[in-house]
Amino acid sequence: MARPILLAVDDDVSVLEAVVQDLRRQYGAEYRVLRAASGQAALDTLEQLRSRQDPVALLLSDQRMPGMTGVEFLERAMALFPDARRVLLTAYADTEAAIRAINAARIHYYLNKPWDPPEERLYPVLSDLLDDWKAGYRPPFEGLRVLGSRWSLKDHSLRNFLSRNHISYRWFDVGSSAEAPRLMEELRLDSSQLPAVLFPDGSTLLGADPDTLAARVGLRTRASGEFYDMVVIGGGPAGLGAAVYGASEGLKTLVIEPEAPGGQAGSSSKIENYLGFPTGITGADLGRRAHLQASRFGAEFLTQRATGLRIEGEYRFVQLGDGREVATRVVLLALGVQYRRLKIPGAEQLAGRGIYYGAALVEAAACKDEEVFVVGGANSAGQAALHFAKYACKVTMLVRGAGLSATMSKYLIDEIERTSNIVLETHTEVVAAEGNDHLEFICLRGPEGERRVAATALFVFIGAEPQTGWLPPQILRDEKGFVLAGPDLSHNGKLPASWRELRDPYLLETSVPGVFVAGDLRHGSVKRVASAVGEGSIAVQFVHQYLAGF
Repeated sequence: MARPILLAVDDDVSVLEAVVQDLRRQYGAEYRVLRAASGQAALDTLEQLRSRQDPVALLLSDQRMPGMTGVEFLERAMALFPDARRVLLTAYADTEAAIRAINAARIHYYLNKPWDPPEERLYPVLSDLLDDWKAGYRPPFEGLRVLGSRWSLKDHSLRNFLSRNHISYRWFDVGSSAEAPRLMEELRLDSSQLPAVLFPDGSTLLGADPDTLAARVGLRTRASGEFYDMVVIGGGPAGLGAAVYGASEGLKTLVIEPEAPGGQAGSSSKIENYLGFPTGITGADLGRRAHLQASRFGAEFLTQRATGLRIEGEYRFVQLGDGREVATRVVLLALGVQYRRLKIPGAEQLAGRGIYYGAALVEAAACKDEEVFVVGGANSAGQAALHFAKYACKVTMLVRGAGLSATMSKYLIDEIERTSNIVLETHTEVVAAEGNDHLEFICLRGPEGERRVAATALFVFIGAEPQTGWLPPQILRDEKGFVLAGPDLSHNGKLPASWRELRDPYLLETSVPGVFVAGDLRHGSVKRVASAVGEGSIAVQFVHQYLAGF
């Protein structure tokens, strides 16, 4: 495969030469660096590259150029290479224009001149952008092939698992793909053996599910050690925050996550209010970055499900889905929450067959030119509606309240109002779902009574609830199942009788010493990505204090 291309554009020859030299010195081994002295010359080059199907990873353009400004060039280049990372090079006087260009030309970053020293002011930014590009780039396909049905819950779960773990695959839907019948005949398969995963070496995994597939695709399913300083249960923002800080501070850290780094936030189509990402970031990308960061510090990740927690003196034993256990002195519960399920006729039978909980981004392309329904009025529902609007002919948001202002951030409301194919129906709820092998109709109750409408895709965001039934009874929870910690354990100034320590519980410590909780699972938590990351990092400080007592 040809090396991906970095294209620098500037009408000032001396500046252009300096940019090219800096790019080649840092990235020349992995990328080809090309140059153009004007916006039009750069567009001509991109046309040639597209005709040869050469990959373009990065466009770095000066703003002030005669004939065509940098913003105009980047905006036009987006049509040729929409996935290339776009960077604007500006003088301080052009900062205002650069900020506006974040929306107009969807630029990913702007840099002020001069950028010396490049090791501090150029390379960190570009390396980060190129890592993002590589994560989403799909070279000529040599990966897994998945043969299944769009209307199969197992198929949906499998594709969601692969996508969220950034494992490249190509999907063949037996209901619509022209190649699927040939593959079925070639492999002598029938529908009962689906979904099937076809590996590059010619082997096949029939009736595949995420648990059996994890080890085959290189994910760790067995812990490398028998004892850890800290075991983090859950790989969402809180768990990842704890993993980064714990591992970086010398704690032997294990993260147990059954699905993919990022947790519930990992399914978000775009997070636009997280500090440091002015153009927004997908939940999957945020999880990927944090996973890489924690791994670099030495944290170990295990694709398993925690099924029990056993307390023996100063040791805690986490029981896993495969029957094994791992031992530790400290456990951090960071499981987050799961989307609440619809309790209406037909909902359970059609889950994963047209009814999806969360953004289910893996289904977006399958909804092309269809009508999509989104239930809920919080930020996650708004982000999903905007994402599906890129594919569906129409997105209908169904909310029980009078509008979105009480439950959704203003920047999302404004963007939804600007999106012509998103329709909002207020005072409306879903009361039934119908279909045979997949969703076909939903029944809605609104101001004008009940009505039945055709539907093949319903995405549900109606709040979330904890999954804590597997925890031992010593770990106290509130009436909804959220874990109590720190001051919340005290009732009328008295701690529970089970607390036998001479000290009070630490801020994020549960009713069992050495078992902490962070993020959405904690009673009274703020349901935001930033606060979950913060709690995960803060918990590590209390872990150190707890371990210092041994």
